[in-house]
Amino acid sequence: MSRDRARAFAPASIGNVGVGFDLLGLVIEGAGDTVTVSRSAEPGVRIRAIRGSDVELPTEPENNTAGRALLSLIERAQPGFGFEVEIDKGIAYGSGMGGSAASAVAAVIAANALLGSSLDVDALYACALDGEAVASGGRHGDNVAPMLLGGLVLTVGDAPPLKLPTPAGVYSVLVHPDCVLETRRARAALATPYALHEFVTQNGHLARFIAGLYRNDLDLIRAGLRDELVEPRRAALIPGFDEVKRAALDAGALGASISGAGPSVFAWCLGREAAERAGAAMRAAFAAHDLDSQIYISPLDAPGARLLED
Repeated sequence: MSRDRARAFAPASIGNVGVGFDLLGLVIEGAGDTVTVSRSAEPGVRIRAIRGSDVELPTEPENNTAGRALLSLIERAQPGFGFEVEIDKGIAYGSGMGGSAASAVAAVIAANALLGSSLDVDALYACALDGEAVASGGRHGDNVAPMLLGGLVLTVGDAPPLKLPTPAGVYSVLVHPDCVLETRRARAALATPYALHEFVTQNGHLARFIAGLYRNDLDLIRAGLRDELVEPRRAALIPGFDEVKRAALDAGALGASISGAGPSVFAWCLGREAAERAGAAMRAAFAAHDLDSQIYISPLDAPGARLLED
């Protein structure tokens, strides 16, 4: 039996995971966007409401990540009907928690339910990437892919994303300060030239990190979970970043870095109690710079987007 309305939730995420710029992404619990999609006899996409955002977001579908993702889905699936959309934002704008991707992912999950789930994950991934490109200026899958698949995911271009193994008992802690850092501004900080040895060094970190995941070797993960390409160029955009990172490491974290474009900062810790200690220390470091913050703690295998009961 066909349905006329569906709601879906997409969780927040940690893009890049420090070591894998535009390649790695990880789901986090406790925040996310909800999108309601209704069938319409009128073709195309209309965004009827956006709630929960502190900034005004575009309602023209071609300029909205959820709207653009649905336009892409219509082009691909040719459903013979249009969509009306309501977006409830649970991820702050410019937080480094994947808010633009979450709206796109939740939108395609809900719309696919109206199609009888006729599109597979690869097709939904492609549509959501088209939506994410509206905000980030490119088809970057490091937020979209983990939101669709859950857990920790490796993405390379338009190839199907690969879900990676995660070590048992390790938790991520993300601390979001009450300030905004727009993705485009954060990307502009990367326009300075890079030396070849920087890429070689970072490739080594990524190789050790992924090897550590497959071998369940925390020492390798600790050695690899670092960023010498992006973090040094973006750190100055985040008030107190150096102190926040140091607080996490001093509290015993395996590693810490910028979440996505920032300003949120994340760490990996062995055990929930260790994650709670690191989160409290990171929050205190932000407070020393007159910034309140929120803490999110998640297992590394947190679930991805899902349909909600309507």
